[in-house]
Amino acid sequence: MVKETVRDVFFLGQKSEPATKADIQVGIDLQDTLRANRERCVGMAANMIGIKKNIIIVNMGFVDVVMFNPVIIKKDSPYQTEEGCLSLDGVRPTTRYENIEVEYMDMNWKKQKMKLSGWTAQICQHEIDHLSGRII
Repeated sequence: MVKETVRDVFFLGQKSEPATKADIQVGIDLQDTLRANRERCVGMAANMIGIKKNIIIVNMGFVDVVMFNPVIIKKDSPYQTEEGCLSLDGVRPTTRYENIEVEYMDMNWKKQKMKLSGWTAQICQHEIDHLSGRII
């Protein structure tokens, strides 16, 4: 189901809770909502649709990947950039890492590990920040 985007900075600034297998529907809602906002959005976190759970979705070109309880386990090559967010107006400066490795549970609740670099790594880092209440 396509959900409305939360723009309440107080809500977005709160830390999310671990996801469970019972939260698979949230992943489906993130897929639908990202698809509906495709022209202006490349990733989302569950709190952006009003659910404080550790779930994100990242566009990786031809596929959108839902990640439950994602954790960055490796990162290197920091750089400065500016980012916007569907939940906020304008852009803000931030530090990102060119290369990351992330562990997460997939839609079948199987543990995955993925290496990302460049643009997809940046998107993933932005969305993971949302889970800890960090707003860019």
